[in-house]
Amino acid sequence: MRRAALLLAAPLLTAQAKPVLVPDVSQRNIEIAYSFTGAELLLFGAILYPGGRLPRGAAPTDVVIVVKGPTQSIVIREKEKVAGIWVNAGKLRYRSAPSFYAVASSRPLDRLVDARTRAIYELGLDGLQLSPASAAPAPVQDRFTRGLVEQRTRTGLFYEAPGAVEITDGVLYRARVAIPARVPVGRFTAETFLIRDGRVLAAAVRDIDIRKSGLERFVAQAADRHSILYGLSAVALSVLLGWAAGRWAARG
Repeated sequence: MRRAALLLAAPLLTAQAKPVLVPDVSQRNIEIAYSFTGAELLLFGAILYPGGRLPRGAAPTDVVIVVKGPTQSIVIREKEKVAGIWVNAGKLRYRSAPSFYAVASSRPLDRLVDARTRAIYELGLDGLQLSPASAAPAPVQDRFTRGLVEQRTRTGLFYEAPGAVEITDGVLYRARVAIPARVPVGRFTAETFLIRDGRVLAAAVRDIDIRKSGLERFVAQAADRHSILYGLSAVALSVLLGWAAGRWAARG
């Protein structure tokens, strides 16, 4: 009877023996005004082990933090030089691609987990699942995907930061992630993964809201909620400014 009870309790005891992540972020809300030049997020937290410390003899753990922006549909166009002129030669649409993607890790990702695990958890730029909307051949999809990643890496919207996560005493961790000035607005997620021996032991998520403020927020809301009126107002304002500039030049 006692043996049967121990067998039934074994899965519960094993689950309780797993470490738990307690993450947090320095800013849950980021407001973009006309003077916004970017921001720096501090992501930090603690690893709670059964007994309060890393078990004796256990292999050290690593931490990976992934910050993602809201997904969006995007079309990537490929240009080709014809008779000395650059023209659009092809395009590929993605149903869902992250508008922002940054990954910080305590060590290079290829030293932490294999390619299959990176793809499952989307750890690293080579593990992103971008969902092409067409049935193009695999080599074509790979070419356009590389183009998308390179394009967003150049603008600072995609990047990897190996070694950016600092772990203190095997319990406390921290990392800084740069948010560029041209970041899109919306709900972002900061996912933290605890890794040991090539396996993900624990994961936790925190949300971050990035939104416009002040005049930028008013203009964005007007364009979204009253698109026709916004368009007519923009045209009228352009005509008025043009007329005023003409009158000013005539007087001068």
